Amino acid sequence: MVKLIALYDKPADPEAFWEHYLGVHAPLTKTLPGLRAVNLNRVTADAFGGEPRYELIAEMVFPDRATFDAAMRSSENRALGKDLMSFARGAVTVLVTEEP
Repeated sequence: MVKLIALYDKPADPEAFWEHYLGVHAPLTKTLPGLRAVNLNRVTADAFGGEPRYELIAEMVFPDRATFDAAMRSSENRALGKDLMSFARGAVTVLVTEEP
């Protein structure tokens, strides 16, 4: 299993962030070919008591590396990346993980 994990920093305007994310970005994400699941994790607290750095941790789950690689080359992913840069440029960290 391969996951693309996006860590979204706290936005200046949380309401606008969520409106765009849920209304535009999440629907685009669901068009990726081969996508098995999308998991959205809203960050509500820092376990050590501080202010959390992140607003959202989003996971896109793919069954294997070949499917993930094909999805990343797709026109749907190009549209998704363009949208990502329109609202989260400089405020998102994107990681790729694989189960050991």
